[in-house]
Amino acid sequence: MSAGSAARGVFSVLSGKFFVTLPVPNTDLRGQTYIVSGSNTGLGFEATRHLSRLGAEKLIMAVRSIAKGEAAKREILKSTGRDESSIEVWELDMDSYDSVKRFAARVTKILPRVDGVLANAGLLRDVFEMSEDNEQTITVNVVSTFLLFLLLLPKLRESASKFNTHPRFTTVNSALHYMAPLKELEREDGRIFDRLNDPKTSDMAARYPISKLLTLYAVRDFAERLKASSKGSTVVINSANPSFCKSGLLNTTKNAGSFGTKLQEKALARSTEEGSRALVHGVTARPETNGHYLNNCHIQTPSSSVTSAKGVRIQKRFSEELFAKLVKIAPEVSSYV
Repeated sequence: MSAGSAARGVFSVLSGKFFVTLPVPNTDLRGQTYIVSGSNTGLGFEATRHLSRLGAEKLIMAVRSIAKGEAAKREILKSTGRDESSIEVWELDMDSYDSVKRFAARVTKILPRVDGVLANAGLLRDVFEMSEDNEQTITVNVVSTFLLFLLLLPKLRESASKFNTHPRFTTVNSALHYMAPLKELEREDGRIFDRLNDPKTSDMAARYPISKLLTLYAVRDFAERLKASSKGSTVVINSANPSFCKSGLLNTTKNAGSFGTKLQEKALARSTEEGSRALVHGVTARPETNGHYLNNCHIQTPSSSVTSAKGVRIQKRFSEELFAKLVKIAPEVSSYV
């Protein structure tokens, strides 16, 4: 992380808060099907409400708690006036590879089409805890996110072919990726995941920014793989930044509820609804957003930790490790890209 990159990150948040009003989504989604993970609360909830308002024929609210998902569904339907059949609540726990596999298999078997997937579910942790074979932030924000992408890729391609569309898979990003330190990723004597999963060397204060930097690496890598694939490049994968929002994300940290955190949110955070507009833009965006970081509903150049020669080298090493890990979890995905 350079000083210039960090300054760009800070400027991104401040300019977005005080000088940019995100456009209210107005795309006609009639006849289309969307999936939103982590959709019973926060940004995912507001994004789902927008997608419902825009006329999506079918919305799948992918949530850990069916009861909480059903309550959120009722609230959305009440505000949009849509038929109950337009939204279904399905279980998905991004903390479990088996849950991701079951969810993807259900999508593949049941849904006739998928036009967009908003991979919104994520967490911010400042305490080290293992989940599956990684530190929990990395499992949820990175590995499970791209496991879901690869497992859904055949359905997305099928939808593109049948309906002449460009289905989107949108991950959630953050300007904090500009501030991610590279010390845990610049490892010549071993694997990146080994360093990230070592409680003795893990920098948990920087773990969330690192997870967003890794997300960008993976989005860019998979976009290139899609372009080069003999199966075609009809699927779009991008990464949208809603900026700092009142989303409840900080509730999982030890500083949740502190005076400093509340003051920071009040001064700098967008409303949850406005932040969700950026996510809806991402999951309905044009094909040219493939592989890109989206900020304030526009393509934006990401951190130098992504674009520099060093960043390119780290991206290559990380992406190779990530793909090998995903193939180990679900061997069938080796042939998908």
